[in-house]
Amino acid sequence: MTDTPRQPVERPTAVLWGEPLPDDEVGRALVVAAHPDDADFGAAGTLASWVDAGIEVTLLLCTRGEQGGFDDTPRSEMPAIREREQKAASAELGVTDVRFIDGWSDGWLVPAPELQRAIVAVIREVRPRRVLCQSPERIYQRLQASHPDHLAAGEATVRAVYPAAENPHAWPELVDEGLPPWKVTELWLMAHRETSHVVDTTDRFERKVRALQAHASQTSHLGDGLEQMLRQWNGATAAAAGLPEGRLAEAFAVTRINQ
Repeated sequence: MTDTPRQPVERPTAVLWGEPLPDDEVGRALVVAAHPDDADFGAAGTLASWVDAGIEVTLLLCTRGEQGGFDDTPRSEMPAIREREQKAASAELGVTDVRFIDGWSDGWLVPAPELQRAIVAVIREVRPRRVLCQSPERIYQRLQASHPDHLAAGEATVRAVYPAAENPHAWPELVDEGLPPWKVTELWLMAHRETSHVVDTTDRFERKVRALQAHASQTSHLGDGLEQMLRQWNGATAAAAGLPEGRLAEAFAVTRINQ
């Protein structure tokens, strides 16, 4: 990310969304985010719970986050640094399949057809039932949650999930390359204004902290304040969802696409 995020308190609403699949029926999941650390701030505890449930998780990053950081590290060195950090962070959660899309720069991501095609190719290769991405909708009251790259990654992923991934006429050459259409069952959105599903992540909170500490170029300046900040955010989300005092949680909007 290009700045330390300001986590919104995500409050469940009465909006009717799809009911998530039980984790033991998912098998495979794909997570798409704009920058290294985005998925760890928004969903690290949840991803750890998926891995613990036996789900094979693939993390796909649209950029290497070279505009991020809080010191004088040369920008030319940042992509390699952030790639190493993301792989180390994901290892704390049990995620070993970490991929990056080449050709896109931090700060200038757009939901272009080329980006959608790259995401479609991974969807068809991984064949996930569950896809998690950033919300493509801007929240003006919490603008830090709506970084333009986040919106672009979310929009490209939503378009890739439906209809492109399941349409044989979208990039038909992919079929010739051994990547036939694939129907994603459900879509999870991070940092959406409406949340329909809350995951209690209390027992995996320490893994989330370690994952974000691994993003040292982005979080080391926070020191001990990182854990306190995460605990405040996730505690507020849990309280808003009506969980018992002391619990921690992450919240999402979840929609069913296919059965």
